[in-house]
Amino acid sequence: MKKQMNQAEIIKKMTDKELLLNLYFSQGLMIVLAILSSFFLFDSMNEWFQQVQWNPAYFIWYGLLPALIIVSIDLILMKLLPESYYDDGGVNERIFQHRSFLQILYITLLIAISEEMLFRGVIQYEFGYFIASLLFALIHFRYLHKPVLLISIVLISFFIGYMYELTGNLAITIIAHFFVDFILALMIKYKRGVMDDNKYRENT
Repeated sequence: MKKQMNQAEIIKKMTDKELLLNLYFSQGLMIVLAILSSFFLFDSMNEWFQQVQWNPAYFIWYGLLPALIIVSIDLILMKLLPESYYDDGGVNERIFQHRSFLQILYITLLIAISEEMLFRGVIQYEFGYFIASLLFALIHFRYLHKPVLLISIVLISFFIGYMYELTGNLAITIIAHFFVDFILALMIKYKRGVMDDNKYRENT
């Protein structure tokens, strides 16, 4: 509990800009780790290209539609469960609420590409579905004391990993991951905007 509080205090002391820079650093590190580890684990760098196939129908059926299902389930749970269950300490809110539409697009695309390159493109490709999905969930350690968020991350991880198992197409998991993060980030931005407007009206 003390460790969790220390982490929360560190995050609170960081400015929004520092949080964003920390996010860029962590995602950049994942891309570097993915590329470096592939030099040792892959027989050829062509294995990256073998994991990416252009198939618009698959992008819709295994990328976009699963993302919409995930977001819909999340929305239902947000309506049914207390708000505190989905409270991550305000981290996502601070990252996204003051960003422009294009900035949110760029950030969520970077997250999707970096995490899928490492966890699906390298770890699942080399070590299997279960290990990759479990490790993906474990990097979101800040949710360890938030059971609903943790379970949600674990299920999403295994679900997206299963899409990769079915298709072997890294582009599909990137698309699914991107749309989940992008839609939820836009909701954070515009929900906060509406709440701020309402608060302003109440005070005038």
